Amino acid sequence: MNETASLRARAEIDLAALRANVRVLRERAAGAQLMAVVKSDGYGHGAVPCARAARAAGATWLGTATPHEALALRAAGLDGRIMCWLWTPGGPWREAVEAGIDVSAGAMWALREAVAAARSAGRPARVQLKADTGLGRGGCQPADWPELVGAARDAERAGHLRITGLWSHFACADEPGHPSIAAQLDVYRDMVAYAEKEGVEPEVRHMANSPATLTIPEAHFDLVRTGIAMYGISPAPELGTSAELGLRPVMTLSASVALVKDAPAGHGVSYGYHYTTPADTTLGLIPVGYADGVPRHASGSGPVLVGGKVRTVAGRVAMDQFVVDLGGDRPEAGAEAVLFGPGDRGEPTAQDWAEAAGTIAYEIVTRIGARVPRVHVNETPDETAGGVPR
Repeated sequence: MNETASLRARAEIDLAALRANVRVLRERAAGAQLMAVVKSDGYGHGAVPCARAARAAGATWLGTATPHEALALRAAGLDGRIMCWLWTPGGPWREAVEAGIDVSAGAMWALREAVAAARSAGRPARVQLKADTGLGRGGCQPADWPELVGAARDAERAGHLRITGLWSHFACADEPGHPSIAAQLDVYRDMVAYAEKEGVEPEVRHMANSPATLTIPEAHFDLVRTGIAMYGISPAPELGTSAELGLRPVMTLSASVALVKDAPAGHGVSYGYHYTTPADTTLGLIPVGYADGVPRHASGSGPVLVGGKVRTVAGRVAMDQFVVDLGGDRPEAGAEAVLFGPGDRGEPTAQDWAEAAGTIAYEIVTRIGARVPRVHVNETPDETAGGVPR
């Protein structure tokens, strides 16, 4: 019986593929350092194993959204540079300063909390100033930049912090040729130039996310931040498929078929009878549902490989399960059902599920729930074989 039969479901994470993706991205950003972004539990792939694999492949920085994610990496023994950027008032600023984590400040309140934490910890904070160059989320507006830079320089001269970076984020890097790309780059260069004129000497200047790393070389500066591309998923169909970009999807999501049974023509399937069997057929029960991260929006459209054929979700995705119409085929209970993977065996990809659910592939992999075990494979590179897994 297939090895997945002992598990209701599993998300297999191929760390050899992740290391290969990091090497490809480093080549695309030659001359810049690479930050491996492992927020949201490594985009659903497992933050700590993915961080270790990325480090092994040459990533010099790790990036997280929340400080708690960054502190968890430190607790797991990951050293070197780690940055986190999504702060709220009253967060664990002192703990981050004590752990040597780079914190982001895009507003005066954040700078004040970083300085207070440094005083309490008795050591300088590592602070990166974030510029809002047009995305309109976090970061400092150009009109407020002189105040933030001036206060940061005063704190630096007083020994409370070190300004380690100047950074920003694109709004439309996944849309080639969008006019905002050049506009944001111009604003960023102006804001960096102002800060450097005021005496800021950053270790890194960075703006490029995954799509910018792949398509906007003038945005690479000193460091690129690669998230979804590191996990082998194209940042946008307009940029090319994973294979066209030289990337390999890292996650394969599969489940064990729980039941195969006959059903007559006209039989309703799942809640609401949104699907009825068009003829006598066989139905397969797949024991994962929206509680596991299978999108309910893919009811009636999500693709699944069962018995060597791609089937479609029949009717609604329920909390713990869904059904596929097997058209008379009779795989055994325990047979493998592959929801998505790299596509090598004809299985769907995360992009296929994104299209079925009307969303993006980022959401498909990050939403896979905690009750689906992550099984990490190829954890140890064989250094004598150029990084090929043992």
